[in-house]
Amino acid sequence: MAAVPAVAMNGVKVGSTSQAYLESRAVKDTKSLISDLCRQFYNLGWVSGTGGSITIKVHDDSIPKPQQLIVMSPSGVQKERMVPEDMYVLSPDGSFLSEPSPKPYPHKAPKCSDCGPLFLKAYDMCNAGAVIHSHGMESCLVTMLNPSSKEFRITHMEMIKGIKGHGYYDELVVPIIENTAYEFELTESLAKAIEAYPKATAVLVRNHGIYVWGDSWINAKTQAECYHYLFDAAIKLNQLGLDWSTPNHGPIQKGVLGSVVNINTSVKAGADSNHEIEPLRRCIVLDIEGTTTPISFVTEVLFPYARENVGRHLSATYDTEDTQDDIKLLRSQVEDDLKQGVVGAVPIPSDDAGKEDVIAALVANVEAMIRADRKITALKQLQGHIWRTGYENDELEGVVFEDVPEALEKWHAFGIKVYIYSSGSRLAQRLIFGNTNYGDLRKYLSGFFDTTVGNKKEAQSYFEISESVGVDKPSEILFVTDVYQEAVAAKVAGLEVIISIRPGNGPLPDNHGFKTIKSFSEI
Repeated sequence: MAAVPAVAMNGVKVGSTSQAYLESRAVKDTKSLISDLCRQFYNLGWVSGTGGSITIKVHDDSIPKPQQLIVMSPSGVQKERMVPEDMYVLSPDGSFLSEPSPKPYPHKAPKCSDCGPLFLKAYDMCNAGAVIHSHGMESCLVTMLNPSSKEFRITHMEMIKGIKGHGYYDELVVPIIENTAYEFELTESLAKAIEAYPKATAVLVRNHGIYVWGDSWINAKTQAECYHYLFDAAIKLNQLGLDWSTPNHGPIQKGVLGSVVNINTSVKAGADSNHEIEPLRRCIVLDIEGTTTPISFVTEVLFPYARENVGRHLSATYDTEDTQDDIKLLRSQVEDDLKQGVVGAVPIPSDDAGKEDVIAALVANVEAMIRADRKITALKQLQGHIWRTGYENDELEGVVFEDVPEALEKWHAFGIKVYIYSSGSRLAQRLIFGNTNYGDLRKYLSGFFDTTVGNKKEAQSYFEISESVGVDKPSEILFVTDVYQEAVAAKVAGLEVIISIRPGNGPLPDNHGFKTIKSFSEI
């Protein structure tokens, strides 16, 4: 096969590859796809005035994604009039492999997208399959609502579910970087934002637009549509005087746009004329067991329910996607346990052994894990699914202490965001607060953290939470827990900490040095 020679093009190295592959159906289809998408995006207002761009990797099952060729739209071209022949093809390292032919006046000389360096950075850092750069009006205006904010935040909107890794109750956080005179100058800022927000699939550029990436062009397009919808919703809620960043989207606190009002400064009882003021708090993070909820509810209700119903649940839901995912996680965990000689671990036979034998082994392992109170994802995920069935069948009701609902409502009214951090899965957390003896309390909560963010007794976990909730410094977060080791870890990370003293909680070390409360009304 003839190879395309390496030549210089605008000072950029040009690579070489098979001419036949460059003319293959896969490459041609990708070029045509970009043309079609750009026409759609033009009609949406995302790529008008020759602005915006898109790039897609040439999908080939025989080639790992990092090594797949890249097709990229040109710069300075009316996107709605582009044809497949206008596209550039690049090697994985960004070398040009083919370029469009010049067109007569009034067309400009061909030039690859000015977004190229940013696209390549997203491919490299995020293992993306496609990247979209939009100049949609919503993505520009939303960065102007709060000119000092470095993030866009929104929660409790259905379209958040279209963003990878997010659900309705989650808080979506999109970093905002400052615009520059030239597109390529944004590359370093984009890279820093991706590094600082590893869960993000988009970066906003103030007064400019947005970069969105996904595993495939479908995923990138879906997310881009959801992001633009959410930006438009935030703009319209702002016009109505409503705060899009809080769960119930209530009135914006006076003087604040989509951010938290630090109005909970208070004079301590008995303070002298100097008025000793408690620290400002933007967020409160709550533990569940022994803090919002009696330990007995977990140990005497939830755990026994999961243990007694694991076999029934697995049998009834064996072929569902959720349960098959649970089984996959359990198999992996048990394999590790067997290698490490964990007490109670027994081999799980292959699927060929039959459903009953597999379930029997799973039940034995799960019961051993529950007895040992292990804080592992495989167990917590399965328990969450078992409890979900229990709540749906009205066999379970979440329990919180009587002072909790009033405190949550008060903090919410004050504009203080409240998060939950528990060793239980996020699903299990949402189930407890969504089905309590006081009704659905999730409307007062801004998000949920579980051990996927880290072990609760490690300081790094609280650093991660501080980065996620958008405070300027960890001391703006109050963490409330009943566990001394968790309190120490949070304090090391710089959070303010209070230990909860509730009936049934374990003893604390003498001279532990932390403030304690017996009711949230004391906060």
